[in-house]
Amino acid sequence: METVNSDPMHPDMERIFEGNRAWVERKQKEEPDFFERSAKGQAPKYLFIGCSDSRVPSSKIAGTEPGEMFVHRNIANMVVHTDMNLLSVLQYAVEVLQVKHVMVVGHYGCGGVAAAMSDKQFGLIDNWLTNIKDVIRLHDNELNFITDEEQRLRRLVELNVMEQVINLSKTSIIQNALKNEDPPQLHGLVYDIRDGILHNLNVKEHMLRRYDHIYGMNAL
Repeated sequence: METVNSDPMHPDMERIFEGNRAWVERKQKEEPDFFERSAKGQAPKYLFIGCSDSRVPSSKIAGTEPGEMFVHRNIANMVVHTDMNLLSVLQYAVEVLQVKHVMVVGHYGCGGVAAAMSDKQFGLIDNWLTNIKDVIRLHDNELNFITDEEQRLRRLVELNVMEQVINLSKTSIIQNALKNEDPPQLHGLVYDIRDGILHNLNVKEHMLRRYDHIYGMNAL
């Protein structure tokens, strides 16, 4: 029987498989039953909603192991109420996995936030960036007061995270979860790619309750 010769693997992809084999060998030495335990299921405490930026590896910056953190990532860590992917992840994490903490994690130097602040067009992504431009509109006075461009961008990163936490609190998934005895806590964090430190923005309850009369967040 004639054998089918496969094309040689590209060196970039070979690096991925070599890295995988090395990781497997290392984990088997460190924890011989690791993969057996992982195959039985997951019970993460955290849902990480972060940016797709390759410099922000969710588990590594949080020091968590596989199985400890459920993850959703998109451009600029957005919580958009028409995003069925995000809502599906959120519902599964909260209602099935019963995570205890839902974190929106932005990062300084975010390209998506910078693009939204510019007056340029980038194509299809412009429709997504409109959600960040809405954050700019809400905080226009504060941002215009900041004359240094880098500091203004850093502040927008923070404000964007805060607004996405508020967006989280407005979803029916979170509102229903907050009626339970032990509801998940919502957090807004920012990762500094210059030093690797996570910063807590301390999104307070009063910030989430500000629009109770509009969104009906009585459970908060």
